[in-house]
Amino acid sequence: MSRCPRIAMLIESSRSYGRELERGIAAYVREHGPWTVFQHERRLYDAVPAWLKHWDGDGIIARIGSARIAEEIRKKRMPTVDLLGLHAVPGVPAVMTDHEAVARAAAEHLMERGLKHFAYCGQSSVFFSERRHEFFSECLRDRGYPAPHVYVDPARRKADESYAEVQSLPSAESMASWIASLPKPVGLMACNDLRAQQVLTVCGQYGFAVPDEVAVIGVDNDDVLCELCDPPLSSVAKNARRVGFEAAAMLARMLKGVRPPRKRTLIVPLGVVSRRSTDVLAVDDADLAAALRFIRDHACDGIDIDDVIGHVHVSRSTLKRRFSQLLRRSPSEEIRRVRVVRVKELLTTTPHPLAKVAAIAGFDHVESMCKLFKKATGRTPGEFRAEWRA
Repeated sequence: MSRCPRIAMLIESSRSYGRELERGIAAYVREHGPWTVFQHERRLYDAVPAWLKHWDGDGIIARIGSARIAEEIRKKRMPTVDLLGLHAVPGVPAVMTDHEAVARAAAEHLMERGLKHFAYCGQSSVFFSERRHEFFSECLRDRGYPAPHVYVDPARRKADESYAEVQSLPSAESMASWIASLPKPVGLMACNDLRAQQVLTVCGQYGFAVPDEVAVIGVDNDDVLCELCDPPLSSVAKNARRVGFEAAAMLARMLKGVRPPRKRTLIVPLGVVSRRSTDVLAVDDADLAAALRFIRDHACDGIDIDDVIGHVHVSRSTLKRRFSQLLRRSPSEEIRRVRVVRVKELLTTTPHPLAKVAAIAGFDHVESMCKLFKKATGRTPGEFRAEWRA
């Protein structure tokens, strides 16, 4: 009988993202194991556990969050997969969240609300925050919008840490002053859910109306934290379980002698989970606002552009022009977008078969739903549901 692989997991279990990574690894082990897994409670920047130095194992899956951890792993000279992508270690591949896709999902969600002003609230000297800010700005620029207004608290870091995430509460006064200076209404992306919660707390304390004045979206979709926010927080749901699963699969291949890829393996997010913090239509044009409300209320009733025209009593050319000018999409594209959002909701919250999902979302045929859904998301409805529930 072959020996069971002995694998060390150096993943923070103090946050929902780390726990979801571990669930993904566990799912791989259940399917393809067994493995003997060595894991203990830790935070992201904790030192490498003392036992690892003399540990006689086969492989490591780690979030390499500091130069010290990177050096200790380099010394082990055993197959390792990194889940962070911050510190390069020769021969160690990285499987990680696609930060560009995360930022673009947040930007698209805010733009779909008709917002024209945008802001970003991040954290100083934090890798993922800086990358998401960069890609958020890039997405807005590509769509013809100005760069977002930015708020970043100064960070205090230990001298021997090249990467640190600052989660301490920001100065309420300085953040409130910044929010007061923003043009309203504004769509604000926070670098993660905790930062978004801090923004919502300041908005509540200083009287900024959410979402009417400030529409806020976070990242991570920590469901407990999002529901604790007032109002409940919209958030980009990363696919942490898929990251963990693919990292475990890569390590298994490395244990068999397969050379790992040099390029990072990027995992796209599952999408935006919309809650009340972004439930707004920021449109001054009364006819356009009425058209958007009609589409959002009836898109899944099988309507088309003629039904929208009949509701708002404007010409086809006028309606198309106003949609193009203010939303950069057509009425028909908006109907399809709302249907796709509804399909996502049904796939993730119900056990309905695809035929019933298609019917509820306003499609005459399952095939047409699947075709549109794959064009919009890059995945079939079945693949999307499987990833969400993995």
